[in-house]
Amino acid sequence: MRVGVPKETFPGEQRAALVPAGVKKLVGLGASVAVESGLGIGARIPDEEYRAAGAAIAADARAVVADADIVVRVRKPDEADVDVLRAGVVHVSFLDPFNEKGLVKSLAAKGITGISMEMIPRTTRAQKMDALSSQANLAGYVTVILAATYSPKMLPMMMTPAGTIQPCRVFVIGAGVAGLQAIATAKRLGARIEAFDTRPVVAEQVQSLGAKFVQIDLGQTGQTEQGYARELTPEQLELQRQGMKKVVGASDIVITTAQVFGRPAPRIVTRDMVEAMRPGSVVVDMAVESGGNVEGSVLNDVIDVNGVIVVGLGNLPSRVARNASEMYSSNIVNLLDEFWDKESKQLKLDSTDDIVKGCVITRGGDVVNETIKKIL
Repeated sequence: MRVGVPKETFPGEQRAALVPAGVKKLVGLGASVAVESGLGIGARIPDEEYRAAGAAIAADARAVVADADIVVRVRKPDEADVDVLRAGVVHVSFLDPFNEKGLVKSLAAKGITGISMEMIPRTTRAQKMDALSSQANLAGYVTVILAATYSPKMLPMMMTPAGTIQPCRVFVIGAGVAGLQAIATAKRLGARIEAFDTRPVVAEQVQSLGAKFVQIDLGQTGQTEQGYARELTPEQLELQRQGMKKVVGASDIVITTAQVFGRPAPRIVTRDMVEAMRPGSVVVDMAVESGGNVEGSVLNDVIDVNGVIVVGLGNLPSRVARNASEMYSSNIVNLLDEFWDKESKQLKLDSTDDIVKGCVITRGGDVVNETIKKIL
């Protein structure tokens, strides 16, 4: 079984789909691995480390994928990438299948088995493969580091002969994987933290990290079977905004992480809420790539709204590219290992398996994922 790993071409993408430790594990399973020269440059991993782990180094992406049975990427392929893939190859990456309908159809038409990493089920067995969570975890950390960078205030309380510096007030909206990591990171830096989530069930997790859970009565909300927040009605969104308005206005830093899987991010923080914040306050919109939680946030830009800095930088895990690559690589290797037949040294994807049913989008010339099939 030949595994090919091309270099990422998306602007600003620093992650690598496989790190040397992952190469070594796959070689140990009996696979041969070829990586494009410069694969790890963004994560500061030289070709020599890949070679030492057992990978062959290819000069370009075409040479990597030409004979590959499995192709592994971080980002979704473009049409040119799909064109050079062989029929029957297994392609593993983030695919954004809810929005990339044309890509899904192209993969199916070419006879490619397309595995979408964001569609890995959130089950105990699949945790080690859950790339969406592993990358969100890192993104939550980065939001706090960005906020601290742009804020004119330090986060911890400090008592000095010159006076006492009060702790920074941080408000985290959304207590999923990213939000909980943001809370934990801000707490380590000594901030005073409040947090809100539409799922009351996470209040205990928020409090266990040392943050205060903001109570807002939205009526019936809850979460999906996969653990994601359910989409709110327009009336519930307005109740949420009104309930948060006072907390936002009193905060030095607001971090928004609220996303609804497969849909545009809900607009939570309105322009008037931003304008009501004190000059020097910082808002970090982690959901800017899927439409944004903050009115006026701009993808890959930092803007000033009456003295309030609104940070809309995208691809946050790529800012800690070494760790993001290590975690994503581990997710990929765990996925392949789960369905690796040790005797034949082949990947065998059982179509009745819950994980396979969740993440395999196209196979044998058809769209086989039931959820995506209904959308198409």
